Parts: sequence; C-alpha cells; structure tokens
Amino acid sequence: MRRLLQAYATRVTEFAASIERLESLAALASRLGPERLYVRYSKGPEFDLHESSVDTESGLKLPGLSVNPLDPEPWWTRPTLDWLARQLCQYKHLRDHNHERGAWVVRGEIVGRGPDCEPLLNEVEFVAELADDLLGEAEKRYTDRFDAGQGPEGPESDVRSGARRE
Repeated sequence: MRRLLQAYATRVTEFAASIERLESLAALASRLGPERLYVRYSKGPEFDLHESSVDTESGLKLPGLSVNPLDPEPWWTRPTLDWLARQLCQYKHLRDHNHERGAWVVRGEIVGRGPDCEPLLNEVEFVAELADDLLGEAEKRYTDRFDAGQGPEGPESDVRSGARRE
C-alpha cells in the first residue's frame, strides 16, 4: 500500500523489514522492474516531506532530493554487488557523521543534477531501508575489492581544495 505525501509528492511503500544483505538488494531491483533505484541517506521519508536537499556551499535549495544510483551503468563489467557496494559507500560518511540518517532505497523522476552531479529526484518513493549489517557488508566489500579512496591525485585527495579527505 502506498500513501501520497506532500513535498515532492513523496510516496512511502509499505515494506515488512529492512534489507539485510547485498544479494537481497540486488534481488529487489529485479523484482521492481525497469525503473531505476537510488540510495538516499536521510532521516527518512517523514523528514524529507518537510525538508529539501540544499547545496551547502551556496546555501541554495535544490529542486529535488539528492540520491546516488544503484543500477550499474552499461560500461560496468564487474559484478553488480561490487557496484552496489561502491555506490552505498560513496555517501556513507553522511550517516557516519549523523546517526539519525538512514540509508533508503528510493525511486523517482530525475529533475536535475546537484553540485556533485548527483541525480536530484522528485516524485520520490521510499521503497526500503538498508540495515546496518548490509552497510557493513558493503563497506567491507568496497575496501576489499577496490582501491577505496584512491583518486587521480593520490589516496583520498580532494583536488578542488588540495586537502586530504578525512
């Protein structure tokens, strides 16, 4: 059952439990059909009804909610679970720094791009919440299978400011 909410016409899918494993997240995508899935780190659907994403550097309100894609791009030749792990870890620091934020699987209409070129969604449907165990599994897979934090200028560099990321 879905209920229509106000801001961004957000919908909440009634789900029984959070998703506990990466394999279950991959299976969810195939069950839901061709519509793309994204991860959103936020305080949840009720909070997002009353808040919007903001570009923190400029202070500008964005026209949709910031998300990160969970569907692999056509050029991706590694396992889907590797893509999921990487995507979940790209903005996991938002949750690590604010434990009120959860990781949510969402879908919706792309209405623009944010300052980091991330998709901005409207008509957002919160499909499921991702469990701590899944995020831990994703982080382990990411650090085991990738040169995590390695950028073109060296490990964990922020080329815009010349500073190293924490």
